[in-house]
Amino acid sequence: MNTTLVENYPGFKEGIMGPDLMMNMEAQAKNFGAEVRYEDVVKVELAGETKKVWVSEKEIQAKVIIISTGATSRMLGLGEEKLMGRGVSTCAVCDAAFFRDKKTVVVGGGDAAMEDALALAKYASEVTIVHRGSEFRASKIMQERVKNNPKIKITWNSEVIRVQGDEKLHSIELKNSRTQELKTMKVDGLFLAIGHFPATELFKGQVDLDEKGFLKTGINGELKVDWMKGYPTQTSVAGVFGAGDVVDFKYKQAVTAAGMGCQAALDAEKYLSGLQGLALQVW
Repeated sequence: MNTTLVENYPGFKEGIMGPDLMMNMEAQAKNFGAEVRYEDVVKVELAGETKKVWVSEKEIQAKVIIISTGATSRMLGLGEEKLMGRGVSTCAVCDAAFFRDKKTVVVGGGDAAMEDALALAKYASEVTIVHRGSEFRASKIMQERVKNNPKIKITWNSEVIRVQGDEKLHSIELKNSRTQELKTMKVDGLFLAIGHFPATELFKGQVDLDEKGFLKTGINGELKVDWMKGYPTQTSVAGVFGAGDVVDFKYKQAVTAAGMGCQAALDAEKYLSGLQGLALQVW
């Protein structure tokens, strides 16, 4: 919903706008009987055979829950959110083509920042990586690709302290952490590659999370519990499954999230069939 032209999702040879893709998905789900509600879940109780979800004051009960709350890109906290889609982006792979012959800046020092800079270098006239340290955290091969690209410049020991623009981004202000020198750069694009945090606050203490807060499942967490056999997307709680960027800390693509959603749905269906079979045996 927060991106513009999506060109890396299969089935759309000319690409598709992010919101249009999501609306198409919603319409398809509704066509097959899904109920869609635009409300906030404020509390959950996942233990036991019957799961409980509260939407405002209303309690909803279910035998199975699939958690697909996603992950949110880390921001600078400088008010740049108001310029998202108008010069500020968190996905260079998605938006690089819109910055043909433009001046761009990438903030970060990991592999994601290197990938963003390389993606932008195919289109932008100039790419500057701003990193607060004196060396990158990225893998050696990614660093070499960036340093050998003539379009990419690196500004070390610096951080963005101000983002300026009304209708669209027009400049940023940098501060050198060693010299305290301030510098204003006129730029057309600012790409943030400083990591993501998963939307798992609601589930803390109820399901197992990794050290970064991502949901652990049989896919990424190697949870070795007898009842998990045959349910790779299941979490540490029976009947609770996970899918998408709330689980996936590596690929973080719409297509991989959709694929994992399919896996979780199949696992959930199999789990429910098992419960029904057990109920018949008890009867």
